[in-house]
Amino acid sequence: MERGMSINTVVIGSRHSGTSTLFSILDVLASVGRDWEMLHGLPMQVPLFSASLRTVDGAPYWDVNGRKITPDAMLGEAPEPDVIIVSDLHIDPNAGLPEDLRPVADWIAAAHARGAIVTSVCSGSVLLGAAGLLDGEEATTHWGYADMLGRDFPEVKVCRERILVPAGDGHRVVTAGGASAWADLMLYLIGRLAGAEEARRVAKIYLIDPHLDGQLSYASLTSGRQHQDQLIADAQVWAAKHYDSPSPVSAMADQCGMTERGFHRRFKKATGQAPADYVQTLRVEEAKQLLETTAAPIDEISAEVGYSEPSSFRSAFRKRVGISASAYRKKWRALAPVAN
Repeated sequence: MERGMSINTVVIGSRHSGTSTLFSILDVLASVGRDWEMLHGLPMQVPLFSASLRTVDGAPYWDVNGRKITPDAMLGEAPEPDVIIVSDLHIDPNAGLPEDLRPVADWIAAAHARGAIVTSVCSGSVLLGAAGLLDGEEATTHWGYADMLGRDFPEVKVCRERILVPAGDGHRVVTAGGASAWADLMLYLIGRLAGAEEARRVAKIYLIDPHLDGQLSYASLTSGRQHQDQLIADAQVWAAKHYDSPSPVSAMADQCGMTERGFHRRFKKATGQAPADYVQTLRVEEAKQLLETTAAPIDEISAEVGYSEPSSFRSAFRKRVGISASAYRKKWRALAPVAN
């Protein structure tokens, strides 16, 4: 964009949206060309982003946190948006898209067809899926909504490990991961539309560091999909207590009175995972907890969660978490209370 041109940006609100992400986005966009200049005694720039909070009807609403929010306008009001940002949606990941969001999805699809860049933060990606903008494309979302995105929109290539995924013709669709990935999205949009220097200035003002390691190190690996197969549910309960046993998959099949091949097929149909992968997930999740809360050596943790070879544990951990076990411990032990 040329200097002096205002980038009309619509941030979409709804009763399903949180408070902080919406207003953090609005605050950051308003600061571009203003706050750095103010801090350095430089002339103020023409605002680079003209951002508004809009809803279907423009009426005040109570958000999911019980805050009364007054939008700036209705979705259909002028001017046409150059950029659309869908914030996080607090919806049930085991249910479909709420009906009151269907008109929003239709509006997004029409705006994109007219040339708008459409973006989402966190679970807001499911609204882009409903708008048909992610079919055949890569996309990311909050790790807790990755299964929903893949289930409800099977043509989407879900990249649950990534923080930011530009996609589509001209990269006019951009999805960002968990709720705090709003900051990564802001730096990306500001750098793309206002220049890298503006993005660096905003990062310095707000002390923003991009999530370069992705979001796997934040994810709960055992937030799998729900199912109604009681036999498999009982096997999962058994596995949660005996994941460290030498041959847990064979033991689960025996518990169910099935052949391993038949058990494998039924388990994967119910859970979406092969039983061996499920056991590995349980082991790594327990290892994460031990790394966060104890000072036990990593090789000792490896043996405790069922790995006979530390190298196998380290490989499985990195594959599922995205970083090494030692890096994970350093990351999360930093939050431990400081001893007096």
